[in-house]
Amino acid sequence: MRKTLLIFFALLAMALGGMAQDAPKREFRGAWLHLIGQSQWAAKTPAQQRDYIRDQFDKLQSAGINAVIFQIRPAADAAYISKLEPWSKFLTGKQGKAPNPLWDPLEFAIEEAHKRGMELHAWLNPYRVSTTPNEVLAENHIARKHPERFFKYDGKLLFDPAYQENRDFICEVVTDILNRYDVDAIHIDDYFYPYPVAGKSIPDDASYAKFGNGMNRGDWRRENVNKLIEQLYTTIKDVKPWVRFGISPFGIWRNKKEDPRGSQSNGFTNYDGLYADVLLWAKNGWVDYLSPQLYWELDKTVAPSRGLAKWWSENVHGVDLYIGQDLRLTMNTPDTKAGKPNELYTKIKLSRELPNTKGAIWFHGYWLTDNYKGAHDQIANNYYSTLALPPAYGDLKKKPQQVKDIKIVRDKEGKNILEWKAPGKGHHESETDVVRYVVYEFFEGEEQDITNPQTIIAITPDTAVILPGVNEGNTYAVTALDRMNRESAPIYLYNK
Repeated sequence: MRKTLLIFFALLAMALGGMAQDAPKREFRGAWLHLIGQSQWAAKTPAQQRDYIRDQFDKLQSAGINAVIFQIRPAADAAYISKLEPWSKFLTGKQGKAPNPLWDPLEFAIEEAHKRGMELHAWLNPYRVSTTPNEVLAENHIARKHPERFFKYDGKLLFDPAYQENRDFICEVVTDILNRYDVDAIHIDDYFYPYPVAGKSIPDDASYAKFGNGMNRGDWRRENVNKLIEQLYTTIKDVKPWVRFGISPFGIWRNKKEDPRGSQSNGFTNYDGLYADVLLWAKNGWVDYLSPQLYWELDKTVAPSRGLAKWWSENVHGVDLYIGQDLRLTMNTPDTKAGKPNELYTKIKLSRELPNTKGAIWFHGYWLTDNYKGAHDQIANNYYSTLALPPAYGDLKKKPQQVKDIKIVRDKEGKNILEWKAPGKGHHESETDVVRYVVYEFFEGEEQDITNPQTIIAITPDTAVILPGVNEGNTYAVTALDRMNRESAPIYLYNK
């Protein structure tokens, strides 16, 4: 069966300029699933919500996605059981209202993602509190307990980044998540100081007078955000060193006209508009990965995503880089330079060819699962047709232990099962704990090369897989992946 598929995909790859054939073994393939503004969640019962998660994850898995970035804290609220913040209105229809019957969406999402061999990145917005001018906050909301630590801008409430108490509280929320949930990463998005509205200034005069110490106002605001980023990174590593910290900033750091280090662009910027010095965070090692939101056409005059992808690749070092892509815009825009009906081919090609760029995250995942303009089918068949491991990180000299006792057995229904024994674990969680396995199949006479992604037939948390067919002369191999996606040496089974 795999040989037939390989021939099919090889022919398809030739027709597509080799994109399927060139798919790497390791590539971050993420999708954002947001709650904010998504009315379908609150319209469903808990049982329907669970079915919806299963359905969304099934479709993402079939598209080749290996990491789900799942929003659990849109506005200082919770899509999980929390004693620190109220239930999210985007989940239940009213802030503070618990699901009935009670269940834990984050716990369920982690289980469903891991069951499919995918990572689950818990997505939080750090500063946002309200999303509408007249929003009523739950009685136990931190903003009702300490209103002096918040400000209103454009009618919406936000944490004032100047207060150490606010940084401590946000880190307390993250610590609680890490202590209770097996997340693979903590992920925050592009909202730092608020996006500016014409004619409105940020109302932080009081906190500036209290904490500014004569600093330039812009530098002071950036330093407030810097302190949060550094403290978040330290908090995560202190609790669970293997959990990554990822940030998806706005797509322009600074324009070259404002800074010689900036990009050839003329748009709004992180540094001057949101007071987010993303390059500093990467330089200081306060983040594990960045996914800049390059939500523009390849050659848009103000913000060309083609040039910006190259700029980020050349200017971010020491952290992983995954390009954030707008899926709908990508499918809507013809790529006239490449002679393609949309920009999908070129954007994936860029993420694979640029040094230091290790993948992409698609916004939003619902457009992918809805197969917007055939996006799911094109990505699944043409670009992500082979399974991919997420990039490894940490000390790459460390490796998990090998699996043991690999064998093929036949179950009561006559199915052929490849099974093995997991390596042992210590009494405490560790970065080298085995969490997934990679299964390879080699045909008789085929090179036994585990660097070839076309030989991967499964990535699973289980210690057994059903084989679609067992051919004499085939060889199977199984490796173990630890929490940092490092791969063990393989153990082989030759089927005589």
